[in-house]
Amino acid sequence: MTSLSEGLAAFGLRVAPFSKEIGDADLWLPESKAELVSDIEEALAERQSVLLLGEPGVGKTCVLRALRHRLPQTGFRLTYCRNATLGRRDFYRLLCHTLGLQPTSSAANLFLAVETHVQDLRRDRIHPVFLLDEAHLLHSDMLAHLHILMNYEWDAKALLSLLLVGLPELEGNLQRRAHRSLLTRIHHRFLIPAASLEDTAEYVRYRLGRAGTDRALFPDDAIAALHELSQGALREIDRLATAALRDAARRKKKLVDRDVVVRAGESLMSYE
Repeated sequence: MTSLSEGLAAFGLRVAPFSKEIGDADLWLPESKAELVSDIEEALAERQSVLLLGEPGVGKTCVLRALRHRLPQTGFRLTYCRNATLGRRDFYRLLCHTLGLQPTSSAANLFLAVETHVQDLRRDRIHPVFLLDEAHLLHSDMLAHLHILMNYEWDAKALLSLLLVGLPELEGNLQRRAHRSLLTRIHHRFLIPAASLEDTAEYVRYRLGRAGTDRALFPDDAIAALHELSQGALREIDRLATAALRDAARRKKKLVDRDVVVRAGESLMSYE
């Protein structure tokens, strides 16, 4: 069986082109996503909160990593929370741990510690941003409580921005009556669409270029097959393209043709 390294060498590639191990500065950021990063950055600069939605694999994390790379460290404190399945007390306990706080474990003290930390940052002219990933998994009681965390000085000061990131059903969750107080405090709602066929072609060219080749290893019909099978999800494109590259190398092909892509897709689906 051809190893990935052998497959890379066969096509003149220095590194795996579709690996997720890529630096923030090297991420594929087409004009549409670059504009989105700018829009989110502008919203945070105005001390507003943001809802970022998208189906799995369409590039939400790419946008967030680009935002992390661009957000000025001197004026912002970005805190990333990725475990959205916790109850209220455990959520605040985790948040305190992430912020470097060590209050006693009562629910009131945990909340007070976070609230005091936010106020301290304001005095230091630092705006905190709490990024809650996979927010569609947040418990209902947690969603119902988040708006309280944003309420400072009789709701007259915007001391904290929330960046809620999740699948599209998150917006439906927020539209429930119990969560309207939170929804009305979210100023911007963005939806990341799946990649178009043109996006897919550009993405593949970009990743191959970063890996060391400007050859069109995937002909147009192979790109079309990648797009169709992945349904425009970048994560699926990565998976399919990697499997197809390996298979093409094993068959000593000079290009990754459509048949190879389709065969790789069938093979991957047989294990799901």
